[in-house]
Amino acid sequence: MNSISQDRIDKIKAIVLDIDGVMTDGRLGYSAADEIKFFNVLDGHGIKLALRAGLLVGVLSGRKCIANRKRAEELGLSFFYEGAKDKKAAFEQLQQEHNLRGEECLCIGDDIVDIPLLKGAGIGVTVADALDYMDNYCDFRTVRCGGRGAVREVLDWLLQRQGKWDKLMERYLL
Repeated sequence: MNSISQDRIDKIKAIVLDIDGVMTDGRLGYSAADEIKFFNVLDGHGIKLALRAGLLVGVLSGRKCIANRKRAEELGLSFFYEGAKDKKAAFEQLQQEHNLRGEECLCIGDDIVDIPLLKGAGIGVTVADALDYMDNYCDFRTVRCGGRGAVREVLDWLLQRQGKWDKLMERYLL
């Protein structure tokens, strides 16, 4: 984390998240209606903080799932791309639709399908429980596992390094 230049950090305008293995622990449960997933509330509050700080935060997922859409709606995400089997093409579309460049995005992924995002981002991050070789394609690995606060860890770090943290904390420290 500390080896990333402040210039790169300051350029970040958007956070692009994978869901399975990043916002969740990667397990899938099935019910009669849909998949069952568990999302971490710490990650959710971190996303709300980042949105409040003026960052775009959204999802680029290879899967389609009602639970994913419900969580995205609940969090008020800036964008939501699902069923993206070609994540590189979806990332390019996301950049075009939101007037972004790759260097303005921080992407968090956990598996080989996320490599194009991690390589194309200004900052690429993988979660603690990703396979070891993912380190070859990212700037750093989180301490926390996917679905266990990894997103919050990265967002807190980014908000602090961008100088937005103290302002965000004012409402909680009154």
